[in-house]
Formats: sequence, C-alpha cells, structure tokens
Amino acid sequence: MKKLLLFSTIITLVFACSAKKQVEQAVNTGNYDQAITTALQKLSTNKNKKRKAEYVVMLQDAYYKSVERDLNTIKHLKKDNNPELLKNIFELYLDLNARQETIKPILPLYANGKNVTFNFNDYSDDIAKSKAKLSDYLYEKGINLLESDDKYTIREAYNTLEYLDDINPNFETTRHLLNEAHARGTHYVLVSINNQTQQVIPQRLEDDLLNFNTYGLNQFWTVYHANPSKEIDYDFLMQLQLKQINISPERVKEREYIREREIVDGLKYKKDANGNVAKDSLGNDIKIDNIIKVKARMYEVIQTKETQIIADVVYTDLKTKQLIDEFSFDSGYVFENVYARYRGDKRALEKEDLLLLDNRRVAFPTNEQMVYDTGEDLKAKLRNIISNQRFN
Repeated sequence: MKKLLLFSTIITLVFACSAKKQVEQAVNTGNYDQAITTALQKLSTNKNKKRKAEYVVMLQDAYYKSVERDLNTIKHLKKDNNPELLKNIFELYLDLNARQETIKPILPLYANGKNVTFNFNDYSDDIAKSKAKLSDYLYEKGINLLESDDKYTIREAYNTLEYLDDINPNFETTRHLLNEAHARGTHYVLVSINNQTQQVIPQRLEDDLLNFNTYGLNQFWTVYHANPSKEIDYDFLMQLQLKQINISPERVKEREYIREREIVDGLKYKKDANGNVAKDSLGNDIKIDNIIKVKARMYEVIQTKETQIIADVVYTDLKTKQLIDEFSFDSGYVFENVYARYRGDKRALEKEDLLLLDNRRVAFPTNEQMVYDTGEDLKAKLRNIISNQRFN
C-alpha cells in the first residue's frame, strides 16, 4: 500500500512538472494563447491550492504579453492603411475580447496569499467600428468580383460575401448577392446515355442511371441535369457511353461428394476377453457407446449466370467543344444459387450440407433482369468517377 501511494505521488509530481514546463515553454516561444489554455485547465480545479500559485502567475504573465502583442499588431496594421488588413484587425479585437472572457469565470485568483489582478478592457466599440469598416469593404469587394464572368472569380466573391454574412448577417443585399454568386459560379453539367451496344437496355435502368438524387452526391459548385433546361447555359456534357453488354449462358454445375463419419448409435454391452458381458465391481452389466460408420452421397448443384457492361464516361466542354476527360470501366453482376440433395444416411452430412438441403432450384433471371441488376455496380463506379471529377 505504501509503495502504491509513493508511486501515485511520483506520477502526480511528474505530470505537474510537465504541465508547468509546457506553460513556460509556450510563454517563452510567444504561444501565449496555448499557455493561457493550459494554465486555465490546471486552475479549473482546486485553484486556491498552494501548488497552483505558479499557474496563476504564469497565466497573468501570458495574458498581459498577449494583450500587448495584439494591440501593437493592430497599431501597425492601422498604420498600413491597407483595406485587405481590416479582417486581421477585426479578428484581433475579437481575440482580445474572447481571451479575457475566458479568464473572467475563474476569477478571483490568488498567489502567495495576494489577489492577482487582470486588467480587462471594453473592446465593444473597437469591435463594432472595425466590423463596420470591414463590412463595407467586403461588400464592395464582393460586388466588384461579381462583375467578372469567370466562375472561379465569382466563387471568390461568394466566399467573400459568405464571410461578411457570418460576421454581419443580412448586411445590405448580401443574401441576394450570395444567391447570385452561387448560381453564376456553379458548373452545370448535362448528362446523357449513348447506347452503342446494339442491345436494348431496360428503361428503368436508364431512369436509375440518370436519377442523380440517388447518387448521394453533394457538390456545392456542380449540378448535374439529365433533363436540359432552356434557362441554363450548360458548361459541360457528361455522356455515359455503353460500349458492350455481355451475358453468359445459363450454367448448371453438379458436384458429388462422399460423406463418411463415425457416430454413436445407442449403447451396447461391453464384452470381456472370453466374449461374455463384462461386469463392474458391483456385478452390474457394463454398457458402452455403440460406434458405427455412416455414409451418404452428397450432390451439390450450382446455378450461375453472369452479366458484364463495358462503358466509357466522356466529359466535353460545351463552350470549346473539346474533350476534357474520358474514363473506361466495366461493371458486372453474378447470379448464383446453390442447392443440394443426398442419398444415404443423413447423419453423415456436415452442417454446411444440411443448410444447402434447405435450398431449392430457382428460375434463372431473364437477360433484362440481369442487365438491370448490373446497374447497381454501374452506378457505384459512375458515382466514384463523378465525385472525383474536377472542372478547371
């Protein structure tokens, strides 16, 4: 018990020293917020204990150094008079306010019996003024970017206006401009299927392939349409070209197995060396397991039929009429049904054999059904191609 207590004490001291070194190192390297976070974690419990006094002092030191650094940075940024720096100024004021709000709940703090003071400032006016300047700048910047016809510049406008809406919701006509930027910055892709197989594909398969709601895709800047809209000027064409459909014959394969095993079939009397029934010490007849060998002939039947669809996905730039990407792939589906029958003693069969006996021969699916069932694998591979496609 004493050894366990000593070990626990040593571990506690090691962790305490490690945490203090972390705070000291963070302060010495200018990572004041990390130092503040670590110190606050240590002071969240038993903050008035003597061993916590060092954390209080280090917290105060890190706080004042961080405030001094941020205020000096803001001063220099304002001197540059560069509107691109307004965001930095605004966020520094937010950091200054957030830092002191994080410390307030744990006050008062004491070290060596004395109250350790933290001088807090009211940054509300600075935050409001810097946010107003930043909002005006971001709004004008977003409008200027929207004058471009380049989709990627328009997306930059969207990101600018989205940040504006986060810090200052419903500023001027920001929401309207966001909707405009999203609509104009989106790539619209027209999708079609070109059946080059000389075989008729099921209509429901074609409908499934073109139903992009079932693909689970969530691409903010790319929209796929199977049915063209007259109101949209499409950027790209994605064509699924079905090159070949291969359907195997219906196959039935039978395999025969011999099953043999020894089993207990009741009891029998144990015989002695003279062929008489053996007796136990009380004179009773001795009975033992009657071991017999059983045998069965197992007939396993396997029904199989396979389908393969070979296809290409071709992307074309509708503005330049140029091919921009092409992918080849194949999809398959295998129908398989296994059942069995037997002759002989059923007790010779294995567990897997018994399960197969419950199965029955079934009708082979039609060619149309096989092609349709291949569609799930086809959609999975098509989904992978679409999700990885990037338009430049």
